Amino acid sequence: MSTIEARLAALRPSRETAVWWAVVLNTELLILLAYLLVETPIITRPVFYLVPFVWINAALWGVLRVSPAAGTMRQRLGAGLLAGGYLLVLGYFGGLYGPSAGPATGLRVAFESIPPGWGPAVIYGGSVVQFALLPFKLVGYLSLAYLVYATVLDTASSVVGGVLGLFSCVSCTLPVIAGIVSGFVGSTSAVAAAAYTQSYLLSSVVFVVTVVLLVWRPTMADLRALRQSV
Repeated sequence: MSTIEARLAALRPSRETAVWWAVVLNTELLILLAYLLVETPIITRPVFYLVPFVWINAALWGVLRVSPAAGTMRQRLGAGLLAGGYLLVLGYFGGLYGPSAGPATGLRVAFESIPPGWGPAVIYGGSVVQFALLPFKLVGYLSLAYLVYATVLDTASSVVGGVLGLFSCVSCTLPVIAGIVSGFVGSTSAVAAAAYTQSYLLSSVVFVVTVVLLVWRPTMADLRALRQSV
């Protein structure tokens, strides 16, 4: 078995893991069905209801697949700072928070008319800043920050090396670019409107690809071997 085949094989779940994922998926299906029965919305875009579960499941899969390497206190601190900065960048361009764009509306938690995963959403509109903390995006971005933290620890022998490793990680920049396309911060109606745009499909695909790449961490040799095997 080649190196690339061995690394791809390691991504396949065990039978026990498959059973647990079946439980998770069935639970999510029951939650979604319960919402549809209670709220009885008019479904015109099914993807609107599926996007949060795609993000959450991909995030859980990525976090469970990766264990950060042991490092010195300096390396862990440096990796943590880089991951924290990365999370702030994702949150800004992904639309979780930003400068205020209208009159102050205060803090509220939105439950009504928001499918599971999109809500309950914590929304705040102030005179200076505003934010919309959607569960699935918050979980997704936290998982990416964790994967970046693990990546930096695994590839860096120093904090400086970690910085270079982060900026050479093309997959790390993908969700930032997608966030620029589909980011939003605002009201409940803005949350719903954003999900109905094609850009949100793009950001979801980018998020899943990013998680896979940060778990797999392919080298140029891996990519060349993959191209030759196709």
